[in-house]
Amino acid sequence: MPGKLKSRNRNINWALAWAKAYLNDRGIKDPYLDAQVLLAHCLGMDIVGLYREGERQLSLQESDAFCKLVQRRGKNEPVAYLTGRKEFMGLVFEVSRDVLIPRPETELLVEKALELYSRYWPGKPLIFADIGTGCGNIAVSLARELPLSKIYAVDISPCALKIAEKNAGVHGVREKMIFSRGDLLAPLDGLGLEGKINLITANLPYIKTSGISSLMPDVGLYEPREALDGGPDGLDLYRRLIPWSLCYLTQPGFLLMEIDPEQGREIASYLSISRWKFECLSDLAGRDRLVIACP
Repeated sequence: MPGKLKSRNRNINWALAWAKAYLNDRGIKDPYLDAQVLLAHCLGMDIVGLYREGERQLSLQESDAFCKLVQRRGKNEPVAYLTGRKEFMGLVFEVSRDVLIPRPETELLVEKALELYSRYWPGKPLIFADIGTGCGNIAVSLARELPLSKIYAVDISPCALKIAEKNAGVHGVREKMIFSRGDLLAPLDGLGLEGKINLITANLPYIKTSGISSLMPDVGLYEPREALDGGPDGLDLYRRLIPWSLCYLTQPGFLLMEIDPEQGREIASYLSISRWKFECLSDLAGRDRLVIACP
């Protein structure tokens, strides 16, 4: 039980062993890794430091703080929300329960956007819009890699935009970005951007409404529903975004959309009917994950 951490022997090694057993008993998938990340966070060091200083004694304050985080993790609260941080494309982003936690598979979208830039606009100023920016992980990552770029980051959540703007400042790209609250591309109306945006990136809610309740507890119980629920078939927002994007994209211009692996065939059919050129890329697990579409 957590109270055992108040024993005399509360060094780093013992605390990690206790936390691993505690989380394992509660069915947490990677108990030891989670224990390491949480303890490193509490002590203000990296994981290597935990090994280097394994015999170091924890203060009562440190052990109590660690104990509380481990208990919360035992109830499936995501580690990223417990630490307030998540790494993406080699950068650390602030996160909270107001935003979706960045996923490794979304790095495919950023990598493809950079590839398209190198192929079609090398060395040229780029204008792009990140729709549903969340914590800003996509937009900020691209801004860091494309020093001549100008980015419009859009989200319907004011809390998400505050976090995204803070992350942009931390990573030194705030001056390149314009943050706007609103529905999909609506905030860009009236700005004279029609036919001028090279790339539109979107990682929108794409989970079927009926599937929310069956998500893993880490996701379904803690991440914001408005960032998950994509309607009856998960494609409500994409069906609105695709035709709307035609007004803004350059020639050539590209719309990059992350999707659920089960939606590849359906969104391909929709794009074919609308006469878009497109391809669907697989993630590292071989599942449909990213759609690149060009009018």
